[in-house]
Amino acid sequence: MGLFSGTPEILSETERKHLSEQISEIEKQTSGELKISIQRERSEGDAPLSLMDLALQHFQRLGMEKTRDKTGVLIFLLLSEHKLQILADAGINEKVQAGTWAEIAASITAEFKSGKYFDGLTGGLSQAGKLLQTHFPAKHDDTNELSNDIHIS
Repeated sequence: MGLFSGTPEILSETERKHLSEQISEIEKQTSGELKISIQRERSEGDAPLSLMDLALQHFQRLGMEKTRDKTGVLIFLLLSEHKLQILADAGINEKVQAGTWAEIAASITAEFKSGKYFDGLTGGLSQAGKLLQTHFPAKHDDTNELSNDIHIS
């Protein structure tokens, strides 16, 4: 069984709204910025890109590298290939061990394999949020730098 079912819409509108609200709540407690980006399939121009390069492209398109403290975290899903990549900015990677994101990705994909996409993402956001709260607590002058909406392309 792959990570995703055959349908391109793995989340309902209500689930996407809940995830956006969860991101908002997490970001009130940290200076980090979380984003979920879901791409249905590669465009022709994306064909030669690795998953990491494609995630980096989304990271940049969404302006995540422009956060004040370089504390953006992207959870990127490529539905057509049943793949997931978590990408964190330089400020986070200076303090967080390299394998941490792979561990969170593994917990997300374990839920995905059971068809529990919403549960996987809420759990992954919760894990990432706790990590960000530990290393990047909210600052008195912190602002929400990025939209909390789930990006779908």
